[in-house]
Amino acid sequence: MEHRRTAVIKLDTPEGADAYLRETVEQFKHCANTASKWCWHGDDDGYHILSKAKAERALYDQLREDTELTANLVQKGIRQAVEATKSGVERLKNGQHTSRPTFTADTAIYDKRSATFHRDHVSLSTVNGRVECDYILPDDAETPPTKYVADEDYAFRRATLHRRDGEWYLHASMLKEDDDDTEPTGHRTVLGVDLGVTQLAVASTGRFWSAAEFTHWKREYEIRRGDLQQCGTRAAHEAIAGVKRKEAGRFEMYLHRVANELVAEAVEHDCSHIVFEDLTDIRENVPEASWHHLWAFRRLYEYVAYKATEQGVEAVQVDPRNTSKRCSTCGFTHEDNRDGEDFECLKCGYQNHADYNAAKNIGLQYLRRRQNADDGGAPVDVRLNRGTLNVSGEYNPPASGEA
Repeated sequence: MEHRRTAVIKLDTPEGADAYLRETVEQFKHCANTASKWCWHGDDDGYHILSKAKAERALYDQLREDTELTANLVQKGIRQAVEATKSGVERLKNGQHTSRPTFTADTAIYDKRSATFHRDHVSLSTVNGRVECDYILPDDAETPPTKYVADEDYAFRRATLHRRDGEWYLHASMLKEDDDDTEPTGHRTVLGVDLGVTQLAVASTGRFWSAAEFTHWKREYEIRRGDLQQCGTRAAHEAIAGVKRKEAGRFEMYLHRVANELVAEAVEHDCSHIVFEDLTDIRENVPEASWHHLWAFRRLYEYVAYKATEQGVEAVQVDPRNTSKRCSTCGFTHEDNRDGEDFECLKCGYQNHADYNAAKNIGLQYLRRRQNADDGGAPVDVRLNRGTLNVSGEYNPPASGEA
């Protein structure tokens, strides 16, 4: 039986190594974005390129010449772009709007050829040779990621290097095999996500992503465009086009950042799925949302979908009916349960932020759907800040030492 875990390990980088690591991820992103552009625009017949071998034959030599990366890192960048392109094509087939994948996060993918994994440190290939970084781990041996890193039965398979808030982290994929012949349960843990106007995204773990920055810049750009439109000159119209480009670029960067943090939240809590509400009728479900918000919701889901795939996590959508009115504790559903951002169940008295309650319900909606699946529905829990919630609304506290 196999046990798979993702250990999020903070790294202690030696003096001078930060510059080498930053340049490494910049060149890795260059490889991925170059490959993404080539794969997305396709061949002469207009077809997207979904073959890793074909992409490597076309791009490998040039990217090796353009960068200082090892052969393995160049290949990983190309393959990352191909996988993201496959996800985008699949969404197009399903009638979903999407665009060419772009890679802006400070990340690079390593396997055992470009990294040597030890129990207390890692040796990483960079643009200037190898860099050895010690692990910064919790002292408690039963607390993740220490419990996985210290367990010799868990083998390092691959890892993604992340730079976040000026610090470096290793998201290590680890595998443990035992002699238990019982059939695996397929148990899954999901992260529910609610989207809104005041809070752009709220996760079932209790993490909030405020829409204040998005709303502020939306208003600023509206004012700038309005002032230029009043001028009516040709120069003003050209300036409006420039403002639109800056607006789109700023919002794209903002949404990429939120998407990266959502995926990191799922990985940190060992989630197999990130669950969103179905965006098909989002205009009816969030009537106060402007077209900017609706665009942002769809864009955010697209970014999360392909970024999650890189981490072995799947983004899915579920029917959002009643998720804002249902009590995530007892299941009682009534429109008066919610009053703006406040939720108070008229039946059991449960109180919390309305968007957080909705995020838990979105996760629970996926659980209910899994119960009706053809495979009988493997067990699924919704990940909370501490512990999990099952389909019956029963809270399961964390195991001893679990964060």
